[in-house]
Amino acid sequence: MLFDSSIRKELARTFGATLVVLVTVVMTMMLIRTLGQASRGSVNPSDVMLVMGFTVLGQLPTILSLSLFVTVVVALSRMYRDSEMVIWFSAGRGLMSLLAPLFRFSWPVMLTIAALSLVVWPWANRQIQELKTQYEQRSDVDRIAPGEFQESSNGSRVFFIDKDAPDANSASNVFIATNEPNRETVTSAQSARLEIRNGERMALLSNGQRLETLRDKPGLRVSEFAEYGTLVGGGSQNDPEAASIKTRDTWELVSDPQPRHQAELGWRIGMALAALNFVVLGLAVAVVNPRAGRSTSLVFALFAFVVYYNLMTVGQTWIGVGRLGLLPFMLMLHGGTLALGLLLLAARHNHWSLRSLLGRRTA
Repeated sequence: MLFDSSIRKELARTFGATLVVLVTVVMTMMLIRTLGQASRGSVNPSDVMLVMGFTVLGQLPTILSLSLFVTVVVALSRMYRDSEMVIWFSAGRGLMSLLAPLFRFSWPVMLTIAALSLVVWPWANRQIQELKTQYEQRSDVDRIAPGEFQESSNGSRVFFIDKDAPDANSASNVFIATNEPNRETVTSAQSARLEIRNGERMALLSNGQRLETLRDKPGLRVSEFAEYGTLVGGGSQNDPEAASIKTRDTWELVSDPQPRHQAELGWRIGMALAALNFVVLGLAVAVVNPRAGRSTSLVFALFAFVVYYNLMTVGQTWIGVGRLGLLPFMLMLHGGTLALGLLLLAARHNHWSLRSLLGRRTA
């Protein structure tokens, strides 16, 4: 019992440190990505921290799974390296008996991963989608920040207005570049004001110049105007019904077994099963040589996690296009990984080797 307690304390310390490091790295990456989205006009600058928070929350199942795997491998490798495992084996305990303290430590983490994957993941994605949709449904004028070039919602126009604007419905030193299938235009004006005409939102430009280039004709057409009107209304081009499948509740995926729904369901359930497999694999592959390099086990854990994660992604794609069923994929990947881990664990527990097996067969 004393040794069990010491193992759990070692796992808790390692898990806490690993989790803090991974969360910090992911938060930094998500902040950079969200700031990039805000600079492109996809996210409201005032919602950057909210979007980043929801994104990190949605990534917690992956972070916790990796933290758990790294914790098991690194903690047990350190105990092997410091010869602490000699005490365990000297007491007549085998490698298999380590599963009990490992699972007593990891079951709350695995339960949290399951809850995050099945419940929190779609909720967080839904919150992000709502924030982006609200921001994208604004008109093109509402997107413009004075003193900055800003792209329109459909990417066909670029706007610029001077920082010194008289009021919210007026602007000075206006620049509009438009890219259409058959022509390109650049319009500049000394001033502009917003008006509603026939239910449409119009920008009336005053005292300006318009440069137009036709793609099928050479030359540049230049025209000057005292007043020119252009439509600036319109929102996002995204169809709300075509929102990401990741925003749907898990129960909806279960009740509507389309291939795309099955693919997403397999991903969510797979995150919980992967955590279980990582505990078994971590015990099976922990370094046993006290003179082995400290980073060997960590590099292997990261490599194995990346391979496992990519296989889950490939399987999700195949299920989504109907090339593979959900149950066969779950059995092949997660069931096969568990069987492999238990086989490796049994081989180390019983001191099996290829040489000894061949020797028995020849005898």
